[in-house]
Amino acid sequence: MDFNEANLIVKYSHRISELSKLTTSNNNIDASLYEKYDVKRGLRDKNGKGVLCGLTEISEVTSWEVKDGVRTPIPGVLCYRGYNVKDLVKSCIEDNRFGFEETVYLLLFGKLPQKDELKEFSDMLAEFRVLPRNFVRDVVMKSPSKDMMNMLARCVLNLYSYDPDPDNVSISNVLRQCLSLIAAFPMMAAYSYRAYRYYNSSDGSLIIHKPVSEYSHAQNILHILRKDSAFSDLEAKVLDVCLILHADHGGGNASTFTTHLATSTGTDTYSSTAASLGSLKGPLHGGANLKVMQMFKNIKENLKNYSEKSVTDYVYKILNKKAFDRTGLVYGMGHAIYTVSDPRAEVLKLYAGKLAKEKGLEEEFELYNTVAKAASRLICEQKALNKPVNPNVDFYSGFVYSMLNLPEALYTPLFAISRIAGWSAHRMEELVCGGKIIRPAYECVSERREYVPIDKR
Repeated sequence: MDFNEANLIVKYSHRISELSKLTTSNNNIDASLYEKYDVKRGLRDKNGKGVLCGLTEISEVTSWEVKDGVRTPIPGVLCYRGYNVKDLVKSCIEDNRFGFEETVYLLLFGKLPQKDELKEFSDMLAEFRVLPRNFVRDVVMKSPSKDMMNMLARCVLNLYSYDPDPDNVSISNVLRQCLSLIAAFPMMAAYSYRAYRYYNSSDGSLIIHKPVSEYSHAQNILHILRKDSAFSDLEAKVLDVCLILHADHGGGNASTFTTHLATSTGTDTYSSTAASLGSLKGPLHGGANLKVMQMFKNIKENLKNYSEKSVTDYVYKILNKKAFDRTGLVYGMGHAIYTVSDPRAEVLKLYAGKLAKEKGLEEEFELYNTVAKAASRLICEQKALNKPVNPNVDFYSGFVYSMLNLPEALYTPLFAISRIAGWSAHRMEELVCGGKIIRPAYECVSERREYVPIDKR
């Protein structure tokens, strides 16, 4: 911020504060009108189910089954192109190999790759990991931001200028762009973080590791971020599992719907991706695991022991707005779609436990489980719910990232590093099948008024 801008902020702060009150008072719609006009707020019906506004073959999120006309909650299921994500993770772990590249192939092309196809695809991604010449110097280093999601969006938008054919929305050209973005996201996020740390931390060190072509996506992330580039096989495998689990989640989540919406306008791949990044950044979407981490930090600071009673009592205070951020929310609990269980959380809990054992953090892992158990019971009791409330994937992902010694500033960018695979698949699906700009309706409920000349107001 330069001197003139700082002066303007001071000069107009009072007036802007007054105008903001005017804005608030003149944008306060009567809540009863939403019911009157049958508005599905948040594009959800009164039961919380999303309004059907599109079709997809890319991934399926299931939490209910209907038998004899009765809708019954079931353990959550997440499928990529019809394959259960649990089976994808299980196969990779049993074969002692990394699975994110295979998951990307499946999402983009709709089939599981053969060995030679996967090898060719992985080699292609490795070559695409090279950023344009001088990109790090001219884009990343010159104007570092404290927020890595904003920085990542800026990097993506700058790539438009380096693309010889940026506005071509043919499938072959968009696929080329998407492969480049999938490959480049880890570098752009990691280098942005390093640049910010270089200018804004006491250690003042700047470390830029180049990616290793023989490494997987997960291995490269740890290699690039760590000063010594060292990591254990379990660390890389657990991060790979995180990437698989976050790669897609149906077409209706906020950032993926943004991809469909932006793509339907005919915009370029970089603008579409930047829009999705902006949506993912929100604390109610991609930033949720940070709130979970902040909540657990607060819990640990205020508890002398992690007994079930102590934890339950403190969770009760959080729910009743007497502790933590006083919103009454236990972050990481519950999900808009899953009821009985979030399959991603189930898988991540298993590998969080294994990593906690390697790191000697079993006690902290048990704290997470105790909080989950207490919150599940208390939320159902206080809200008189007739359906269970269980941890979602964000409940454990932040804990996993912390055990991997990944900086909190990169928690949400790590989500994006994975989800760019799903966004890419949905962008191409929208280009192939959409054909119509997405244009939902808003009912205007303001009164008509006669124009008043300026000298008579």
